Amino acid sequence: MSDIMFFLFLFFLIISTLANPNVIKLTLPKAEANETTNKDHLSLSVTPEKRYFLNKDEVAFETLENELALRTANSQDRTVVIRIPADLQVQDLVDLMQIGVKLKLNFVIATAK
Repeated sequence: MSDIMFFLFLFFLIISTLANPNVIKLTLPKAEANETTNKDHLSLSVTPEKRYFLNKDEVAFETLENELALRTANSQDRTVVIRIPADLQVQDLVDLMQIGVKLKLNFVIATAK
């Protein structure tokens, strides 16, 4: 009985490390070469309906700049990973990048291979 419990524990431990609860499902732009990061950066996700999420918390676009400033104020890591759908307009990405320039943040665009 203890062997079965051990294998079940091991199975759920492995499965839980594969699932990322902070991810909002999006169709990301495709890129030939990807670079992965193993740090936990602040994630800014935009849905096709133009809903904005900082990690898993929904934020209105009007308050996005203030929220980014608050969340990165005391952090050494000023990198924000932008997860934006491939079919959204370029102007939506530029609007986000302007906020990053104003706050002196490092923005990285997430892509799919």
